[in-house]
Amino acid sequence: MENEKINFLETYLSLYIGHDEVLPEMQKPDSKYVVLDVRNAPAQIKKDQIKGAVAIAAKDLSDHLNELDKSKTYVVYDWTAGTTLGKAALLTLLSAGFKAYELSCALEGWKGMHLPTEPVA
Repeated sequence: MENEKINFLETYLSLYIGHDEVLPEMQKPDSKYVVLDVRNAPAQIKKDQIKGAVAIAAKDLSDHLNELDKSKTYVVYDWTAGTTLGKAALLTLLSAGFKAYELSCALEGWKGMHLPTEPVA
C-alpha cells in the first residue's frame, strides 16, 4: 500500500512545474515554455495575467490546438492551484501529444511572490 501511495504522489507531482524553473526560461528570447492563461473569464474579470502569457480559455483550448507549436512546452495556470481548469487544460494538452505542465503556484501564488504580471488587454 505504501508503494502505491508513493507511485501516486510521484505521478501527481510530475504534472507540476515551479515558478523557479519557468520564470528564468520565459525571459529568454526563444523560451522553450509557453505560458497559457486558461481561466474562463472575460478580461474585465481577470484584470491581470502572468507577463507574457497567452490567454486561451480552458473551455476553448481543444479548438486552438492546431495553433500551438508541438516543439514548445506548455505551462497552464488557473486562478488558484485548487481549481480544476488548469488540470482540464493539462489533460487536453497531454492527450493531444503536447509536452505540458500545470504551474504549481497558479496565478494566486505568482502574484503573492510579486512575480511579473501585466494587465489583460
